[in-house]
Amino acid sequence: MTRRLEVDLAVLGGGAAGLAAVREARRRGATALIVNDGPLGGDCTFTGCVPSKTVIEAASDGLSFTEAFDRARTVVARIAATETADVLRAEGIEVVDGEGTLLPRRRLRTDDGTEVTARGVVLALGSRPLVPPIPGVADVEPLTSDTLWQLRTAPASIVVIGGGAIGCELSQALARLGVKVTLVELTPRLLLREEPAASAIVERELVATGVTVHTGTSVESIEPAVCGAAVRLSNGATVTAERILLAVGRRPNADRGGLVEAGVDLDYRGYIVTGSDLTTSVDGVYAAGDISGNVQLTHAADHMGRLAATNILSRFGRKRFDGEQIPAVTFTEPEVARVGLTEAEAAAAIKGAKVAELPLEEHDRALAACATSGYIKLIAGPNPLIGHTGGGRLVGATVVAERAGEMIAELTLALRLRTFLGRLALTVHPYPTWSYAIPKAAAQFFTTIEGRTARPAEAD
Repeated sequence: MTRRLEVDLAVLGGGAAGLAAVREARRRGATALIVNDGPLGGDCTFTGCVPSKTVIEAASDGLSFTEAFDRARTVVARIAATETADVLRAEGIEVVDGEGTLLPRRRLRTDDGTEVTARGVVLALGSRPLVPPIPGVADVEPLTSDTLWQLRTAPASIVVIGGGAIGCELSQALARLGVKVTLVELTPRLLLREEPAASAIVERELVATGVTVHTGTSVESIEPAVCGAAVRLSNGATVTAERILLAVGRRPNADRGGLVEAGVDLDYRGYIVTGSDLTTSVDGVYAAGDISGNVQLTHAADHMGRLAATNILSRFGRKRFDGEQIPAVTFTEPEVARVGLTEAEAAAAIKGAKVAELPLEEHDRALAACATSGYIKLIAGPNPLIGHTGGGRLVGATVVAERAGEMIAELTLALRLRTFLGRLALTVHPYPTWSYAIPKAAAQFFTTIEGRTARPAEAD
C-alpha cells in the first residue's frame, strides 16, 4: 500500500544544500522532508572539505601520512554525528533513506513506495568526480577526491592530474606527508580562475615543497607498470608512479532522480538550468548546490539551499543568487582567497576600474611571521554618479597570505554592501594582525602610502 505524505518542502539530496534547505524550512515553522541515499552530509563531510582540510592541517603539523589520515577519519566521524537522520528527526524533519524520483506536480516517489506531495521541491543531488577519457586510465584504478581517503598507507609516489584548487591543495599536503608528487595541468598555469600572480606564487611554493609541476601539458595515455602506472605526457616526458589521482573537476548527478523524465532542463554540461532565483524549468521545483551549475563550493551550496527554501516558503518577494558575492579559498600555503572580479575581468567590464596592491614584504605581520610570499589586491569601480569619490566601490579582491581565508570575509561583506573603499581605509584594525593590511591597501585609493598608489586596472 502506498504511503502518502504532504509537506511544505521536499528535498532530493542530503548534502550541504539539502540540509540547509530543510533546516531553513523548519526555522520558518514549515514541514520538511529530505530523501537521501546513504549517510547525510554529502561530499563535503565525507570526501571533500572536512577530510582534505584536516589532512592539510595535519601535514603542516608534521604528522605522518597514517596519523594525518587517521585524524581525518576521526574529524569526519565527529562532524557527521551532527548531521545524522536521528539528529534531523529530532529537529522535526522527515528523513527517508533511499533514492527518490521526481514526479509531475511537485511530487516525489521514494524507494519504499512513499509518495510525497510538496509546496515546493529542491533538487540538491550534488556532483561526483569527473573521470576524463584518457586512454588506459581505467586500467590503473585511479584515485579521486572521493576514494583517496580510503588509503591506509602512503604511496611512494603519485601523479596528480589537474591543477585546480583540489589538485594544488592535495599535491602540497601529500608532498609534506612524504609522497613524491608530480602535478600535471592542461592549462598554461595552475589555478586558472585566480589572478596570474597568485598562480605563480602557488606554483613556486609547490615546487619548494617538492612537487614537480607540469603546466600547459596534457596526459596522452596511462599504462600499468611494475611500480603502478606509467603516465605519458604531451611534453614528451613519461612519469612513473605508484598511484594516479584525478582532480580535473566534477560532473553533476543530474542522471539520477528521474529529472530529465520529469522535464527538468539541463545545459550542455549536464547541469540543471536555473534562473537567478534558482527556479528550474518545472514549476515549483528548484535546484541548489553543485547540480545547479552555479558556484561549486560548500558555503555556496548552503547559501543556495537556504535561498531556495526561502523562495518557496516566503510571501515577500524572491531572493536571487549572486555568485560574485561568494568567496573562494584555495587552502594551499599560502592560501589564495578571492571574491568578486579579478583585475582582468574588471578591466574588461568596468570603465575606470582601479587597483591597489600591497605585497606582503611590506606588511609587518607577514614579516613577523616570516611568511612574506603573497599580496593583497583590491579592485574598485566608480560610482555611476560620483565616480571614485570615496574611493569608489569594492568590486573584487584577492588575498594571497597565510590567513587569506579569514581575511576575505571582511572584503566579502564590503563587496556585498557595495562599500566605499574609504570606509575600509578608515576602519581601525588591530596591529599587528594580518587584516591590518586591508586599510593600508584601501588607503591607496586616496593617497600615496609608502610609495604606493592605486592604478588603472589592466587586462592580463
